[in-house]
Amino acid sequence: MSVQSAAADVDVDLRQLFASLARNWLRIVLVVLLATGLAFAFASLATRHYKAETQVEIAPRESIYTRPASNNNDTDKPILDEQGVATQVQIISSNEILKQVSQKLGLEKLPEFNEALDMSALSRALVLVGLKSDPMEIPTEERVLKKMHEKLNVYGVEKTRIIAIEFSSEDPKLAAAVPDAIAAAYIAGQGAAKLESNSAAADFLAPEIADLQRQVKDAEAKVAAYRAQSDLLMGGNNSVLATQQLSELSSELSKVRANRAAAEATADGVRRALQNGGSLDAVPEVLSSDLIQRLRERQVELRSNIADLSTTLLGNHPRIRALKSQLSDLDAQIRSEAQKIMKGLLMQAETAKARENQLVADVNTLKAASAQAGEQQVDLDALQRDATAKRQQLELYLTNYREAASRQDRNYLPVDARIASKASVPSEAYFPKVGPIVGAAFAASLLIMAIVTLLRELFSGRAMRPASGSRFERIDEVAMPQVAQAPVAKPFVRHEPAVLQDPLVGQELPERSDETDAEPYAAAMPAMAEAPDVVAMPDTTATEQTAVEPEPVRSTLGEIDIEKAAEKLISSGAARAIFVSPEGDEAAASAILVAREVADAGLRVLLLDLTASGAASRPMLDSGLFPGITNLLASEAQFSDVIHADLYSDCHVIPVGTADPVRAMRAADRLPIIMQSLTTAYDLVVVECGPADAQGIGRLTGDATEVFLSMLKADDEVTQAAVKLIENGYPDLTLVTPLGHEPPGNPVPGRRTAAA
Repeated sequence: MSVQSAAADVDVDLRQLFASLARNWLRIVLVVLLATGLAFAFASLATRHYKAETQVEIAPRESIYTRPASNNNDTDKPILDEQGVATQVQIISSNEILKQVSQKLGLEKLPEFNEALDMSALSRALVLVGLKSDPMEIPTEERVLKKMHEKLNVYGVEKTRIIAIEFSSEDPKLAAAVPDAIAAAYIAGQGAAKLESNSAAADFLAPEIADLQRQVKDAEAKVAAYRAQSDLLMGGNNSVLATQQLSELSSELSKVRANRAAAEATADGVRRALQNGGSLDAVPEVLSSDLIQRLRERQVELRSNIADLSTTLLGNHPRIRALKSQLSDLDAQIRSEAQKIMKGLLMQAETAKARENQLVADVNTLKAASAQAGEQQVDLDALQRDATAKRQQLELYLTNYREAASRQDRNYLPVDARIASKASVPSEAYFPKVGPIVGAAFAASLLIMAIVTLLRELFSGRAMRPASGSRFERIDEVAMPQVAQAPVAKPFVRHEPAVLQDPLVGQELPERSDETDAEPYAAAMPAMAEAPDVVAMPDTTATEQTAVEPEPVRSTLGEIDIEKAAEKLISSGAARAIFVSPEGDEAAASAILVAREVADAGLRVLLLDLTASGAASRPMLDSGLFPGITNLLASEAQFSDVIHADLYSDCHVIPVGTADPVRAMRAADRLPIIMQSLTTAYDLVVVECGPADAQGIGRLTGDATEVFLSMLKADDEVTQAAVKLIENGYPDLTLVTPLGHEPPGNPVPGRRTAAA
């Protein structure tokens, strides 16, 4: 852990630095008044300049009734984008338009634009000695254009299609006339450009139309001649006749093949039924025969008669045998009739076969003719496309030519721009503005003089003082004067101490009483005398003390002040400082003052308040309502929520917090982990434990730990606490008192508060 060097570091005394402004106020005021007066004189004597503005809107001006036929389906879309508007800005400020305006308004006759007309004696002298260029060497037109460019400002208004034309002049009327003339010249130029473009288009279209008419006529003649030569007769649906006939024969061939297949299938079914003795009722052609239907009806009738007679006659009866004989004849007739149907179907299939062969031959013939016609049709289509394209181009040229000719004859060419706002004659000059110029000169001169005065004071060294950390030096021991005689014991009344429970440290604390306990004090004194590093604390009630020359004693136990305690922590490189305050909240000022002293030396310091009342954190935060260590132990907050900045120093502080102390004590085992985390992030962690004992601070100590006992007066309570801490493993205990410490810039701490 390093400390700033006292020999090399200095601080800026801000009070001394800014006091130099008061010491040099007269000089500052005189310079400021002089600069302000010069600015007022310049603003009063300067030539007045006036500025006027004309606005031009870039928008389509074509009416829906006069729009060309080719654009009738288009909506009024923006004609220019951002780049297009910027292009028009450059056109407006071009030399061509400015020349027209200059000639129209006669600007070359005005001294404002032609410097050679009215040269002062000083200007002529400067020209003669070569310190200024001779304006006569520059052409008049160029001089006028240069002045116009200097006074002209053309820009596009943001997020609009409006172009603003600003012009400044010494003459307010001329300031308004020039931008109006520029806008009028721009619109006239746009109209002339459109007229020129329209005339050029008409001149171009006239001979082109004549050529196209001749080309279209030749192309259509070639189409007719080729069709007649190739005998490409057109049928229905705009197709070649051979192709149409081929399509029809193909359709008929498909039907013939379907009929033949159906006849063959039916005949085959009848044949199988006759050969296998099956039923003929499943064949549709057999069932559709009227003769077979009548025979079937006769069969049904005979079977019905046989069934009726069988109820009264035997099977060999002549009548029954006659009926059965008739039934057999009917079956033979039905089968004979089915064979006739089968033969008819076979004949039908053979006929369809012959028709199919004929159609196939015809189709093959038409295929060859159609293929030849297709090749010829390709050439014919090419000729037709050429003729069609030329005709369409001719029609388009004719339409455009008629539109251009009509606009040229009627002289109607709407320009896509208009003057949205004309310039008005300004009544107030835009330059110079007396008030702003004088105010700016006053503020600038005052600021400059203040900065110059502060820099002079700073560079002179009068505003420097030694750094606050330069007084710290490393110490190893503190020598205390020996006591000449034992103090006189005070009368005492023994009281049973009331037991208080510290919610964070976890030990029982004896409650202080107004009366002192002489018996513990007397018992503690021998123990401190026997300890090699203990020096007895003198009693203020002693009548006399013999002054003895102090003898250097190597001891770490002794009463030291706040500065010495901070010096000890810095020089020893301690990471933790544990403060025990047996006297209660009033003695907690030691921890606060030591933490602030070390923080002022440039180290990163954090104070952890583990008192029951928050005596250490309240003076640093002016409140006790901040989350703190109890919230951290109760898992209600994180480190970033409980670490706060001291209102009076660079030290950080963790207050007691607002969580339930009983709940927080359940997680007291986390204190060593929290301390380890804090010592990693900070150079020094100062812990105020209040009236804690050795067991209570055991979980807070670690490597590079210094233990201090804070005291306000040397009484028996402090002595007992010191002896107990020494006896319980803290022999390097150091006593520290906040009495007599005067922190720079802060009031002296009182007995009722922990720190200022």
